[in-house]
Amino acid sequence: MKRTKILDALNAQAPADTIRIMGWVRSKRDNKGFSFLALNDGSCLGTIQVIVDHTPETEEALSRTGTGASVAVTGSLVESPGQGQKWEVRGKTLEVVGEADQETFPLQKKRHSDEFLRSIAHLRPRTNKFGAMFRMRSHLAQAVHKFFADKGFFYIHTPIITGSDCEGAGEMFRVTALPAGSREPVENDFFGRPSNLTVSGQLSVEMFALSLGDCYTFGPTFRAENSNTPRHAAEFWMIEPEICFADLTDDMDLGEEMIKYLVGYMLDNCAEDVELFAKWVDKTLMPTLTTILKEPFERLPYTEAINILKKTKKQFEYPVEWGMDLQTEHERFLCEEKFKKPVYVYDYPKIIKPFYMRMNDDDKTVAAMDCLVPRIGEIIGGSQREERLDVLTARMDEVGLDKEEYWWYLDSRKFGSAPHAGFGMGFERMLMLVTGVHNIRDVIPFPRTPKSLEF
Repeated sequence: MKRTKILDALNAQAPADTIRIMGWVRSKRDNKGFSFLALNDGSCLGTIQVIVDHTPETEEALSRTGTGASVAVTGSLVESPGQGQKWEVRGKTLEVVGEADQETFPLQKKRHSDEFLRSIAHLRPRTNKFGAMFRMRSHLAQAVHKFFADKGFFYIHTPIITGSDCEGAGEMFRVTALPAGSREPVENDFFGRPSNLTVSGQLSVEMFALSLGDCYTFGPTFRAENSNTPRHAAEFWMIEPEICFADLTDDMDLGEEMIKYLVGYMLDNCAEDVELFAKWVDKTLMPTLTTILKEPFERLPYTEAINILKKTKKQFEYPVEWGMDLQTEHERFLCEEKFKKPVYVYDYPKIIKPFYMRMNDDDKTVAAMDCLVPRIGEIIGGSQREERLDVLTARMDEVGLDKEEYWWYLDSRKFGSAPHAGFGMGFERMLMLVTGVHNIRDVIPFPRTPKSLEF
């Protein structure tokens, strides 16, 4: 008989004489003559109650059924006399698909700390919180693709292995096919030149925006940065749209529209899971998300943001000076205390931004923007790109980049260059925004961080 998912069983419109469900036992309670099982199969947050009579046919299976075991139950779907549940299953047959050793199974019917659950990341999706988290992650990824598809964007698969450093920071993971400890010259390596895991697909997707118009890439990116903050990981996913014949204002408009769309999508399609986080993780989650949906984002130049930060009486760990990159404490002050909503800061000093950002007329700032949101700080970083060949090459000389390494990028400015803009949104940070979770390690299935490669 075909399996019915527990989500569908719980949402059934009528009883069923015969139903087959399969899932993992969240709890088992034995009474005289029968047992209660609470089953969850991951299709939703809820469990369904199963009542199995103690009969010669079920006793052996019941004796091997404990918390964490996977079972298959065939029976009837009936109205439940208990409160808080519409349906329950009266089990006729019980089959143990996979036993769980009760002496060593680490998940019990109690709240476990996030730190403990990270140590058993292979099992944490079995908990309510992380089951909800990774259902939401799946829905959010689908929402990203739907947003761009509905707007006529083309999805571009950009390289994971690259010879270019988009950010110019040098904090990249090397890729090599040479044996460990080899002293062979790089010319003998697989690609014949230094190669790395990508930090961004931006430079590649720019080429397609200058051919196909509006494009985006969405995939894994990597930073070999020895950072143990709650916002950073060595492997993470980036959403990177690029829009042609567009300027910085168009870029900010797209980012704001996208964030609002994704928040609304999650509230509409993951209401039960969002409610779990609003109740148990962050009491301010729903007001924060409501404000994002209803309020226009604040927009102010970097210089004005610096002046606001310098004038406030709040004491910051990092002193505020024009020319510095904003720290998380500054970003959060602006969006949580000063404006109490998301904030765009734009026109940053060129000295703290990459070479490809369009130079402003003042020759001191570039047409760059960051979108700051409550609890997280920066969620989007983007810019109008420098489409003028002479300005771009001068900027590359200024920062010491080898133009021969970027010959193909410069070609795009020689052959039909056009104004264009784009941004990168951290997918995990977006997930942190819609769940209220504070640590990036808890929104990635198997987080990759310094000294951590356990799974």
